[in-house]
Formats: sequence, C-alpha cells, structure tokens
Amino acid sequence: MVNLKINNIDVQVEENTTILEAARRNHIDIPTLCNYPDLSIKSECRVCVVEIDGQKKLPTSCSTIVREGMVVNTNSPKVLNARKTIIELILANHDANCTACPKNLNCELQALANKLGIDKNRFPTVLEVQPVDDHNPVLVRNINRCIKCGRCIDMCKNVQSMGVLDVMGRSKDSKITPAYGKYLSDEFCTYCGQCSSVCPVGAIIEKDDTDRVWEALNNPSLHVIVQVAPAVRVSLGEEVGMAPGSIVTEKVVAALKYLGFDAVFDTDFTADLTIIEEGNELIERVTNGGTLPMMTSCCPGWINFAEQKYPEILDHISTCKSPQQMFGALAKSYYAEKMNIKPEDLFVVSIMPCTAKKYEAQRKEMRIDNINPDVDVVLTTRELGKMIRQMGINFEDIQEIPFDKPFGITTGAAAIFGATGGVMEAALRTVYEVVNKEELQDINFTQVRGTDGIKEAEVVLGGQKVKVAVAHTLANAKILCEQVKAGTSPYTFIEIMTCPGGCIGGGGQPYGTTNAVREKRIEATYNVDEDMPIRKSHENPDIIALYDEYLLKPLGKKSHHLLHTHYSSRNK
Repeated sequence: MVNLKINNIDVQVEENTTILEAARRNHIDIPTLCNYPDLSIKSECRVCVVEIDGQKKLPTSCSTIVREGMVVNTNSPKVLNARKTIIELILANHDANCTACPKNLNCELQALANKLGIDKNRFPTVLEVQPVDDHNPVLVRNINRCIKCGRCIDMCKNVQSMGVLDVMGRSKDSKITPAYGKYLSDEFCTYCGQCSSVCPVGAIIEKDDTDRVWEALNNPSLHVIVQVAPAVRVSLGEEVGMAPGSIVTEKVVAALKYLGFDAVFDTDFTADLTIIEEGNELIERVTNGGTLPMMTSCCPGWINFAEQKYPEILDHISTCKSPQQMFGALAKSYYAEKMNIKPEDLFVVSIMPCTAKKYEAQRKEMRIDNINPDVDVVLTTRELGKMIRQMGINFEDIQEIPFDKPFGITTGAAAIFGATGGVMEAALRTVYEVVNKEELQDINFTQVRGTDGIKEAEVVLGGQKVKVAVAHTLANAKILCEQVKAGTSPYTFIEIMTCPGGCIGGGGQPYGTTNAVREKRIEATYNVDEDMPIRKSHENPDIIALYDEYLLKPLGKKSHHLLHTHYSSRNK
C-alpha cells in the first residue's frame, strides 16, 4: 500500500494506482475529457492535471502513478488556471453552436466549461469549418466538433480491431480521420457505432431518423407499428434519469402508445422465431453434413465485419435473418393480411440498441417484395429517448401497458438475446430438447454467461459431446474467424456479437455505457428471463400457432422466403 495526501486528505491505495484512480476511490473529483472507463490511458486532453509538491510542471493525474509520501493538490490556483485555459483553447477551435448539437446538455465539454465557470472565452475563435461527413449510411462525422481526445480511435482500433480512425497531421494541424482524409464510408466500417458511444462531444453521432417517424405518425393514411428490441427494456430508463438496469418493459409500450403508434410489438417474439429456424438449421447441418461450425446471424455489425474481412467464411453463417428483419417480413405479410392492410400503407419502425440495425434495414436483401423495405425506419434507444423528452412524457409515472397481439406472447429465451451468450443459451435450450427428446433439468447454461471475451461450453446432443463458443467485440470475433478460416475450429456452433457485452452495450444505447453499466443491464436481462412463465422458445404457443396457421414448418418454402437471406463478399 502507498500513503499520500490529496487536498490535505490522507489517502492509502495499492501500488501502481494512478492519482486519478486514487482520487476517485476517495470521492475526490478530478475532471477529464480523454479518459474513459475500460479504455486505455491517453493523456491527450491534459484537463486532469494536478500540482505535486516539489514538481514545477503539472502532470496528468490519469497517467501519473502514486508514490509514498506524495502530496497532491487537485484544485490549486495554478491547476485551476491551467485547466480553464485548456478548456478555453479547446473551445476556441470547436463548433460551439451547442443548441444545434444532439449532445446539447449531455456533452462532457459543455458540462466541464460550465463547471469551470467559463461564460466568456479569453481566446478568439480559430475554427476553420470543415465539411460534415454524412456519406456513411448510419453515422455522421462532424470534425468541427472533434476535440481530438482519441477515445474513438481506442475503441475502433483496440476493442473492435478495425482501425478505421487515426490521427493525421501534427500539433495544431492534427485531426482524427480515416486514412488519407477519406470518408468513413470508404473504410471497413461495420457501422457498430461504438465510436459514437464513447465520444464526449457530438463529433460522431448516428443519423437522426426521428423526423421521418414523426412524419409517418402524423400521416393518417399510414398504419404505423413499432417493435422493441430485448435490450431496450433494460436501458431506456437511463435516458430519463433512472438507474442502469431498470426494467421498463411496459412503460416503453405506454410511451410508444402515447407517441401515437397504432400497435406496439415485442421483438422477443421473432427472437423466439429465430431460435426455431436457427435451431432447426443447426440440426439440419449436423445431421446432413452441412457447413460447420455454424455461426449466428443476428448481429448486423458482425455480418458487415464478415462480409468485408472474412468473405471466405460466409457459408458458415446462418441464413436466418435477424429478429428485427423477421419481424419486418412478417409485418409486411402475415400481419398485413390479418389486419387487411395493404403493405404499402404499413409503416414499420424498430427501436434498437444498435446503429448497425439502421444499415441492416436498408439492405436490398431485406425486402420480401424486392422493392419496399421490410423495416422502414430504425431508431436507437437514444433517439426514442429524444422523442419521449420532446413529448414531455412523465416516464417514471406513466401507466404500464402490455404489448399488442398477434405477436404478444414471448419467452425468457428471447429476453436474453440482448446479452452476450444469450442467443447461444436460448438456442441450446431448444436444440437440446429437440435432439435429445428429453426435458432439460437445468435450463441455465451459465458457462456462456458473463463478460469474458470468449466463452466455451460443451453439451451432449444425440449422445455426442458438442463444443460451442461465444464471442463479443470484433477483436474477439477475429480470433474465432481465423480458426474457422484455417479449418481448425473445434466448435459446432458459434455466437458472435459486435458490441462489448452484446446488444445491451450497443452503439445506440444511452451515453455513458461502461462495463459497470453493462453488468447491471445484463443482470436485469437475466432477471427478466427468470420472471417469464415460459423460458424456452419452442414452447411459445403463439410461435406454434404461427407455424400451424401460416408458416407451416421450420425451414419450409414460406419460412425460407420470409425469414432467411444470404450474404455476399464486400471485400475492398
């Protein structure tokens, strides 16, 4: 242990602890801009400087290790002046039109300027306005707001192994950009949106589609329906000030009804449907010598990654559409027929934790009539939060309403889709019982739970031991993809999710998502599962009725047309 003083307070911490960590553990606030939980130390912004007795210079607290007898002052006149000057210099080269920025009132730079009492900048504006890059189908990059903190680089390069963004130029002329100043769309971008999730300002954001939804809701000739993803019910509460992991399922339904949607459905229903189709596809491949290992297809960021980086393994990926797209296909066919609505008069909206879902809905493969998209608009959790605030909805006190039918009954297996390992566990609950023709004694496959980068499990199917694997983040996906590419993979079934923690940590989730927040959302997800009366997809009576009434059988002609697709190489 190391003993030191911070602001005349005696502090004792472990060796190799930074001053910033030591201060936070003792409830002493040191502001930062480039520092972010779970990412590497960068020391780029220098906002976290402190004064240490015996040193002339002001070191950064995020990168300075404590030592025995150290005396630290975090708020001396010298420190406060330096900190204020740094922020003023950043603001002098920053697009300060805050009210036009999506992160207004949720911006770390804005909050810090307010905290430091900066109501007038001593430095003149030197910003040379650059064009906004909106060529990407999902993300908008506004370099005029960038403060060069490096968080997006760290996330893209080290967590996602993509390296789309980096620093170009030196000193005051440096900027964060794709190689050679190209558009984001010119690079191997998977549209995961993790860069936007960690950006402290509004330099990278998702394309805002709320106006399109408002327009549809106010069009009397359209029947507007919406689906809500599993991960949204354990995260939307944060958008309105509730604690991370708050379960707000039926509050979400009520809010969407208040916004004017004609019907509100649960994506969990088509998550159950995905398990039936995907589980039968796995059984078919194992039984008839199909391509193994089979890899999940629910995550569009992962699909983009495979198409661009590993086109050689596309045959390994399940042909099942994601639950979002299965819902869109059923909405424009089964639901339209059942409600006697013309498909062109039906407008389908998705509420998703993911920015890549916006691109998925635009794909030409996701149109059952080869013309009109099955899902018309995708909103992130953040965008729904914006609409709720626009309408002044008192979310915490709103009267809860259940989801609408005919997609009303769902299961715990579908609820856990939002967490890394959830798709695998849901599939195993069904595949085990279908293949072995016996009931599971314990349906909790805890081996595939948790936040380890790669998880493994073994299950006995038809008298044989079968190995499965789960990976989250593209850096971990890359490890499993290399094995599949080399023909050395020991697994029969692999789940891959692009974002840290799975969909609960998606690029469209509320800002401030850290590992600690992900853990709370994951815990809430499994609590939802535990509380469900039905916890296996193949026992969902509405799914059984859908096959009896409409789809006829898994992997059949109609289900293949509506619920399956194909992917193609997009290697550049």
